[in-house]
Amino acid sequence: MKTLSDKYNLQILHEDNHIIVVNKRVGDIVQGDKTGDKTLGEVVKEYIKDKYNKPGEVFLGVVHRLDRPTTGIVVFARTSKALTRLNELFKNRETQKTYWAVVKNKPAKDSDTLVHYLKKNEKNNTSKAHLKEVPDSKMAKLDYQIIATLQNYYALEIDLHTGRHHQIRSQLSAIGSPIKGDLKYGFDRSNPDGGIHLHARKLHFIHPVSKEALTIVAPVPDEKIWQTVEMEIR
Repeated sequence: MKTLSDKYNLQILHEDNHIIVVNKRVGDIVQGDKTGDKTLGEVVKEYIKDKYNKPGEVFLGVVHRLDRPTTGIVVFARTSKALTRLNELFKNRETQKTYWAVVKNKPAKDSDTLVHYLKKNEKNNTSKAHLKEVPDSKMAKLDYQIIATLQNYYALEIDLHTGRHHQIRSQLSAIGSPIKGDLKYGFDRSNPDGGIHLHARKLHFIHPVSKEALTIVAPVPDEKIWQTVEMEIR
């Protein structure tokens, strides 16, 4: 039987009076851009309005973003109280974010900590990773480990210490392991769906109102390589 979330093509991972967490698909945009395409936030608002029969404007706060070609966990605030507190949590790095990425070129080490200085290029919306500090650069740090070896690819689990623009994409490219499908950062061909194999897999944080510890896990996309990764690590 079709559910309300099916009607809006949403995979909801957690929902309560103060927050709603969804599993973003390839191509969804979290906030409006120059394309003028409908945002994920707008769809979630329509879902809430429909489900709770809300008159007037629905409040929904955008807490953080994921790049358009990326999939996985996105948190929205349903109340202003939750939005203020979630903004503080994310700003102060009081969240634990874990990503999965698929790369073709095996990194030199099975696990490592990467530290780069990222400089954003506003013209082409990319970030370049430098080994040493350069003017207007920001320090970026992550840990990665190989979690699965596939026929032609390697799956990495990544824990972020900082949240920089295109951080994972640029740092993995800098070590010669661009993400599958990521033409912008050096992969040799695009994915059929226009996405890249980068998935916001897990998020751990303290609920902004109830104060309970939440760990949310996003299922991987229904796609052959991702499904193989999930099977490999079970």
